[in-house]
Amino acid sequence: MSRKGNCLDNSPTENFFGAIKRELWYGNEDKYKNASELMKDINEYIDYYNNVRPLLKHKMSPYEYRQTSNKEL
Repeated sequence: MSRKGNCLDNSPTENFFGAIKRELWYGNEDKYKNASELMKDINEYIDYYNNVRPLLKHKMSPYEYRQTSNKEL
């Protein structure tokens, strides 16, 4: 058995899965004829989420933010 769960432990994961369901799944359920089509779009969304999606907080994509933060080290 694992230790007692803490709601803060799962926050980033739940935030990501909430975003993917909100932006990719809800309203498009009928679009996917099989699981492989859905998995293809999920993989594309993960790439978008990690590299392209603009963050209001930083005013740049996560990839750009990582590049600028690495230069500061």
